[in-house]
Order: sequence, then structure tokens, then C-alpha cells
Amino acid sequence: MKGLPLKPLVASITLALTLTACGMTTEVKTNTAANEFAQLKQANAQNPFFVEYGTFQEIPDFDRIKDEHYLPAFKAGIAQLQMQIATIASNPDAPTFANTIEAMEFSGDLLTRVASVFYNLTGANTNKQLQEISKEVSPLLSASNDDIYLNNALFQRVKVVHSQADKLGLNTAQRKLLEDTYKKFTRGGANLSEQDKTTLRALNEKIGKLNLEFGDNLLAETNDYQLVVENKADLSGLPQDVIDTAAATANKNGQDGKWIFTTQRPSITPFLTYADNRELRQQIYTAYVERANNDNAHDNKQVLAKIAALRAERATLMGYPTHAHFALEERTAKTPENVYALLDKVWPAALKQAKNEMAVMQELIDAEKGGFKLAAWDWWYYSDKIRVAKYSFNEQQTKPYFSLESTLEGVFYTANRLFGITVKERTDLPKYHDEVRTWEVHDKDGSLIGVFMGDYFVRDSKRGGAWMNSYRQQYNMNGVNSKPIIVNVLNYPRPAPGEPALLTFDEASTLFHEFGHAVHGLLSNVQYRSQAGTSVPRDYVEFPSQVMENWMTQPEVLAQFAKHYQTGEVIPQSLVNKIQAASKFNQGFATVEYMAATYLDLDWHTLKDNTIHDAAKFEADSIAKMGLMKEIAPRYRSTYFSHIFSGGYSAGYYSYLWSDILGADAFEAFKENGIFDPKTAADFRKYILSSGGSEDPMVLYKKFRGKEAGIEPLLRSRGLL
Repeated sequence: MKGLPLKPLVASITLALTLTACGMTTEVKTNTAANEFAQLKQANAQNPFFVEYGTFQEIPDFDRIKDEHYLPAFKAGIAQLQMQIATIASNPDAPTFANTIEAMEFSGDLLTRVASVFYNLTGANTNKQLQEISKEVSPLLSASNDDIYLNNALFQRVKVVHSQADKLGLNTAQRKLLEDTYKKFTRGGANLSEQDKTTLRALNEKIGKLNLEFGDNLLAETNDYQLVVENKADLSGLPQDVIDTAAATANKNGQDGKWIFTTQRPSITPFLTYADNRELRQQIYTAYVERANNDNAHDNKQVLAKIAALRAERATLMGYPTHAHFALEERTAKTPENVYALLDKVWPAALKQAKNEMAVMQELIDAEKGGFKLAAWDWWYYSDKIRVAKYSFNEQQTKPYFSLESTLEGVFYTANRLFGITVKERTDLPKYHDEVRTWEVHDKDGSLIGVFMGDYFVRDSKRGGAWMNSYRQQYNMNGVNSKPIIVNVLNYPRPAPGEPALLTFDEASTLFHEFGHAVHGLLSNVQYRSQAGTSVPRDYVEFPSQVMENWMTQPEVLAQFAKHYQTGEVIPQSLVNKIQAASKFNQGFATVEYMAATYLDLDWHTLKDNTIHDAAKFEADSIAKMGLMKEIAPRYRSTYFSHIFSGGYSAGYYSYLWSDILGADAFEAFKENGIFDPKTAADFRKYILSSGGSEDPMVLYKKFRGKEAGIEPLLRSRGLL
């Protein structure tokens, strides 16, 4: 699953100043901002952010950008945007779409530039200095973001244009930009009293700081834990490549002759799946589910409880029943009631299936005379045994056929067949880490679409998970045709020296998923940056990537890339049949652990008051209410639920299920017409990928599909019907 792509600054972290603050006139403020910007630019003439990068397609000049360049560049970007916003607000001409709405959209280039690099690196290649800069910059961004949306002079201009919308002859994208801009002001507190605006500023600043603290605590806890194995017998059951990776990790940590496993997913998942030592499985599983919940300096219970309380207080201030009501207003689900209703439709079938799966595993334990009841740390181990026994299949069988190199070939082959795009790798371009790879992406007519970067291996400086982001978004503004620079970041285990990176079937599927996000960014074709690519509602953004996963399992695609890394043999059809037969296995567990986290997210964000709850008790009560079986933990427990407490998914973790419904339904169109049907692929590119956020997403979906999405394809695909 991915993290949220950075939004353009005007749409997401736009910074401006309050023109009426301190009694200063707009003219004085404009001059002050202009002077500050000029002084900062002069004082930092050698700062790479103040000059053209001079590289291919203006890829950030990572070799020249140093940690000390960010803070002055942020401050200059803020000052520049202040100057631009002040000019818009003080324009003596009557407000128009061009001189107000578009002028705001076109502002903030320097700030967009520095923020896109900085926030990409704090996720993918961070260090203590970047973390400290983030803490210093966060309140500046929060305060200045409030400044623009609480600026009454600017809001009055926006209101005038908004009131004339029907008379302006705007096209669909322009009309949506106007509507979205107006909503950002009203949802940003523009209609509040001055006293309430002051309160809102304080709440936003506190929440921003706590979001950072939550993420830093989780990273520290994850990096601090190591399961050190000294006895080779304790490695029983583990595949050799997993053992080799653990040995390399130990060597890196100065513990030669030992093996180290961590709570990073690429390490803990194979350990829980294959390690015969039940006691060690319990140890590492417990360490994973208790991250940031150990009553130490990195404990997140108070942090997250404060975040939830402050969000509830902010929602009340803004006139919403709960934070979930506020957040979901801008998403396709619209209300938490709608989300709960969706979850309640799927939950009973998923829970029933999970209980059936547990019963089968308990039968195996009893047959082996294990003498114990299945526990949470046994689920991966025994589900794999059942998979082997029932389907003669385990994921280790597939790894020789899914090297990283061959799977990339499969991804690029699929994109070529669907959309006609081709890639050319470049090794001469700047990159932020030695392991990053870069490709030019060309359209079917040979024209350059953009640049794609891939960062695939786990490291301590990278947060967990997998995501897509952009260093530059596509747009056509002011005569500038901006080509996108898109990056996929993943966390595959680093192979032993001299060995290829071999992926499990699930890991290979993730590569297809993330490239689905990438083509959403690469194939964007919109006028406005704030509507480009993945700039869509949170519960829609996962949809294109969910669709992309489907091609990986198609025999025609597998035949192109799923080849044994040593012999070149195409994956046998018998193994493909096993993969397909086993694809619905353990879906009860997968769906239940995900939905449990979704219920937990909604429960935290439907609080109606700003009481700071006991986080442990709140989570326990939530789990009891949903009826979750003790053998399954939520995919994310509260203290490490970074999606909702330090990411952008608060009240929105359901989005993956919502997008899954759209994805399963959309792929039905390809199955009906042919998986590479030119018209279906062209329609998907036109209405889903290229249109971005330029029109209501559900309107675009109906244009592609000809109808609303149904839930049945999803339930069928998961074996829950």
C-alpha cells in the first residue's frame, strides 16, 4: 500500500500571509515579502533551489542539494508566495477567474520545488538533520496555510468569482478548480469569527507537531528492535535466501556469525511464515504489534490520543459532528455512515471465512499433536502449511520466476500493451541514493511523457511500506508544458552480494500495484497542477493501482516475464494453476485484519468531544465492539497506525476497500472485451488516468464503465460469496 502523493502547494500546503494582521496594509506586506525574498535569494545565491538544475527534464540536482539548503529555500519560498498572494489580494481590478483563481493556482513555484524534494527524502532517505528541519518547517507551513485560507481580503475575491460561476463560460476543469478553491477557504475556516480563526490556527499547529512526533517515534521503535539468532538450529524452516539476508544484516551490524531479523515487513513476514521455532515467532510478532506501545520515550499512546482529541475539537469548531464527517465530505464516500454501512456488508462474510480458515489450521495442529491452540503468531506459519497441503503451493516456489529485473520487464510490457508507452533506462542522471534507478518514458508516437524513478530496497533511512510520489507533476499552465517526474519507493529485502533480488508472488504484485500509481501520474494530461494525476479524493486514489495488479496474473503476461532467473524457463502452467487456485486462500484473514484497522480508524475519528482517551482501553473497546477474534490483530494497531496519525488517511483507511470495489468492477470491462482491448485501454487512459482530478471522479468512472460499480466482483475475487 502506498503513501499519499505530495499535492501541489496551492492545493495542499499553500502558504500565504494574513494581509490584515498587525494593522499592516497590503502594500506594506507585499513590499516586506518582496524584500525578504530578495534578501534570501541574494544570501543563498549558491543554493541549488534558487537556480535551474540544468539536468535532464530538470531532475533535482541531488548531488548538489545538501541538508543545509532546505531551510533557507523553504523560507524564501514562503516569502515569494507571500508576495504573490499579497499581489493577488491587492489587485485593484475586479476579481476574475484569471486574476484570482488561476493566479493562485500558478503561484508558489519555489515552495513547490523545495517541498517536493524535501518530503520525498524524509520518507525515502531521511536522517536526523532532515527530521529536525521538518519539525522547524512544520509549524511554518501550518501557520502559513492557515494564513491564506483565513485571509478575508483574498476570500472576498474568491467569493465574488464563485458567485458568478454560471456566467463565466468555464470548462469542466476550470469550474472544478473554482469550486475546489472556494471549498478550501470555507473548509479552512474562512467563515469563522476572528476568535475562532485564532483557535483554529493553534489547533492546526499542535496537530502538525504531533503528527511528526508520532512518525519519529514509530521509526525509532522499528529501527531499535532486533531479533538476534545465535543458534543455527533456530533457523529451521527458513528458506536459504531469507537466512542469507539475515546474515548480511548481522554482518552490517557488526555481529558476524549471527542472524538478525527485524520488524520491517520484508524480514518479519518470512520469519513468521517459515520459522519452525514457535517461541521466536512469538517474540518477533509481539515486538511488531507492540511497537510504540512500550511506555518508553517512543511511546505513541498519549501522542495519538491527543491527535484524535484535537481533530475532534477542530471538527466541532468547523461545525461538523466529528472529524470523520469533516474528512469524508471531500471523498466519494461522503459520510462515515456510508463507510460503516459498506464495512458492515463485507465484515460478516470475511469473519466467517477467517474462522473457517482458523478451524482448518487447528485441525492440522491437533493432527501434528502440537498440544496448543492457534495463536496470532502461528497464523502465517500454519496457513502456509495448509496452502502447501491443499494446493501443493507456497510462495517460495514462485521466487525464482519473479526476479526484480524480470518483474520490471513485466510491468513495462503491460504498460506498453495497454497504453503504448516505452521506457529507456538512464544511468547518468542525478539520484538521491545509489540504489535509485531512472527511466525516460515515451509515448507511442515517440514523444517524451516524463521520467520514472524506482527505489526498491529496504534501509534504515526509509519508512516502511510502498508508495508513489512525484518530484514534479504534469500540468499545462502559462504556456509551460511540465513533464512529470514520478518515483516508486518500495522495501524489498536487499539480496546477498552477487545474487539477484527474488520476489515472492505478493511482492511482485506490489510492484505492479505501485506502477499503477506511477502511470496515473505519468499519463496525466491536465491544465492545472492541482488536478494532475493522483490529485483525486483519497478513496479513489488507490483504484487505478488496484486495477493494474490484475494483469500480473494473466497467463499471457506471465509468459512474457515470469522466467526462471537461472534457466530462463517460463513459469510452468501447472504452477500458474496453483497460484490461481490458491489466490482465494487466506482471504478471510487478509480481509479481516484490514477491516479491523479500518473500523479502528473510524472509531478514533467519530469521537464527538475532545476528551483525551486512554488509547489502550479505547482500542480494546473498539476491537470488542467489532467482534474481532483474538487470533487476528488489526493490520495496524493504534500506536503504529501511521496512515492515520502521521499520514493523510485519517478517517480514510477504508479507501483501499472502496478502491478495490472500483478496481474489481473496472477489470470486469477488460475481461469482457479482452485484457488488452485497445478501446477499453484507451477509455481507461482517457477517463481515469489522464483526467486526474479535473472532473468529479465518479462521473469519470461512469464515463469509462457506463455504470456504477457493483460489490459482487470484489466479493467473488476474494472468495467471500
